[in-house]
Amino acid sequence: PKTLDLLFELAEEAGLREKIQAMFSGEQINETEHRSVLHTATRAARSEELMVDGKNVVEDVWRVLDKIKHFTNAVRNGEWLGATGKPIKSVVAIGIGGSFLGPLFVHTALRTEPAASVKAQGRQLRFLANVDPVDVARALNGLNQETTMVVIVSKTFTTAETMLNARTVRKWITSELGEEAVSKHMVAVSTNTKLVTQFGIDPDNIFEFWDWVGGRYSVCSAVGMLPLSLQYGFGVMEQFLEGARDIDQHFLNAPFEKNIPVTLGLVNLWNISFLHYPARAILPYCQALSKLAPHIQQVSMESNGKGVDMAGNPLKFESGEIDFGEPGTNGQHSFYQLIHQGRVIPCDFIGTIKSQQSVYLKGEIVSNHDELMCNFFAQADALATGKNAVELRAENVPDNLIPHKTFTGNRPSTSILLPELNAYTTGQILALYEAMVAVKGFVWGINSFDQWGVELGKVLASKCRSKMNSARTQKRLIEASDGFNFSTTRLLNRYLKGKTFLQYPEPKDVFPCDIIDSENCIPPDVE
Repeated sequence: PKTLDLLFELAEEAGLREKIQAMFSGEQINETEHRSVLHTATRAARSEELMVDGKNVVEDVWRVLDKIKHFTNAVRNGEWLGATGKPIKSVVAIGIGGSFLGPLFVHTALRTEPAASVKAQGRQLRFLANVDPVDVARALNGLNQETTMVVIVSKTFTTAETMLNARTVRKWITSELGEEAVSKHMVAVSTNTKLVTQFGIDPDNIFEFWDWVGGRYSVCSAVGMLPLSLQYGFGVMEQFLEGARDIDQHFLNAPFEKNIPVTLGLVNLWNISFLHYPARAILPYCQALSKLAPHIQQVSMESNGKGVDMAGNPLKFESGEIDFGEPGTNGQHSFYQLIHQGRVIPCDFIGTIKSQQSVYLKGEIVSNHDELMCNFFAQADALATGKNAVELRAENVPDNLIPHKTFTGNRPSTSILLPELNAYTTGQILALYEAMVAVKGFVWGINSFDQWGVELGKVLASKCRSKMNSARTQKRLIEASDGFNFSTTRLLNRYLKGKTFLQYPEPKDVFPCDIIDSENCIPPDVE
C-alpha cells in the first residue's frame, strides 16, 4: 500500500489527471505532429459531443459507422454482389502495423466465440500484411476471385508494402475478372480520395478515418470495424465498441485508487523505472487471445519506446519495455524456465471463468478448461511464493540438486480474470492495455503517440530499392559510390548474384502458377 500511495502521488505530481482529461477532450497532446489523440472517440456513444476545431468529431465517427453498417449488411445479405453476380463470402484485408495487428487480434478472439461464430458461418476473413510474396500466396490460397472482397487499409494510400500488396491482389482479381471488377471487389479505408479513385475503387466505397487516430490505436475505427463487420456483422462489432467504451469511461472518471488502468499502469511503471525490469510477458490462458501479445507489442513498444521527453531532452530513467508472450500452457513449455529461475520478468496472466468451447471427458476429474485454469492459478502462485531449501530438504531432495530446484519467489505478476471472452470483453481488454500505455507515457513525460523511430528504416529501404533497380538495369553490382556501408554492399551483391533469373528481356507480370495461371507464370518446381 505504501508503494501504491507513493505511485499515486507521483501520478498527481506528473499531472496525470489533467493529461488524461486533455486527451479525451481533444487537445493536441501529440505535440511533434500537432495532432489530437482521439482513438477513444472512435467508440464514443452516439449521444456524446466532442468538439475539435469547431466540429463534433463524434458525428463524423458515427457517420462512418453507419456507412459501415449499411455496406456490410448489404454484402452479408447478398444485396451486394461481385462482378459475375455471385455473393461475397471471403474478405482479404490488406494493411500493416496497426492496420493489421489490432484487427487480427480481435478476429482471433472472436473466431470461436459462440455468438460471433454463428454470425460468421460460411464466411472467411484473411489478412495480408507482409510484403513477402509468401504472405500473398497464403492469403489468396484457395480463394475464388468471384466471391472475394479486398479491403485496402492505408491512410495516405502510399504505404509502400501495403500498396505493393494491393497492386498484386488487384492483378489477381483483374486477371480473372477484368479491370471493371475492381469497383465490385475492392474497397478502401483511407483519407486520400484521389489516389483511391485512380486505383479503380469507387469513391462511394472509401471509408474514412482521421489523423487524430494513430495506426496502432485504430482498430475501433473503419480500419478494424469494416473487415470485422464483414465477417461477424455490425451488431457483434458494436458490442466490441461498447466494451472499449466502458473501460474508457472508467479510465476517465474513476478515482485513481479505484482506477484499474491507472493502477496497473503505475505498477508497470514501478517495475520498469524503479525495479529496472526490462520486459513484460503477456500470458493469456485462453487460446483465443493468442494475438493479444503481438498487438500490445506494437501498442506499447511503438508508443513508449522513446529516449527523450516532450521537450526533446534525453530521459534520465528507463522507459518502455520489451513485450512478448504466448498463450498458456504453450509458453510454459517454451520460456517459463527463464521467468521462474532466470531474469525477473513481470507477467500478466489473463484467464476466463467460462470457456468459449467447453469440453469435459467422462472419467476425468476436471474439464479441459479446468485443466488450463489450474495452470493459470499455479503459475502466478509459483512466481509469488517460490520454493526454498527447507521445503526441498523436507522432500528429500539431494543437497547437490537443491540449488537447481530452488525458486526464489517474490517475482511480480498481475492476474486478470474475465467472466468470459466475447466481443464486449475483447473491447475491454483492448482499451485497458491502451490506457495503461497512456498512463506510463504521461507520467514519464514522453510522447506516446508519435513513432519517428520507424522512419529511418523506410528511407533507407527506398534507397535500396532505387539502387537495386539501377544495378539490375545497368547489369552491374552495387559499388562503394552507391553509399552503403561495406557490410551492406557485400550483402546486396550476394543477393543480386543469386537473383539473376529475375532479369527479363521485357517487363511483364510474373506470378506463381497457383496464384495466376498464365503463360508467364512460374511452375512450383522452378526457382
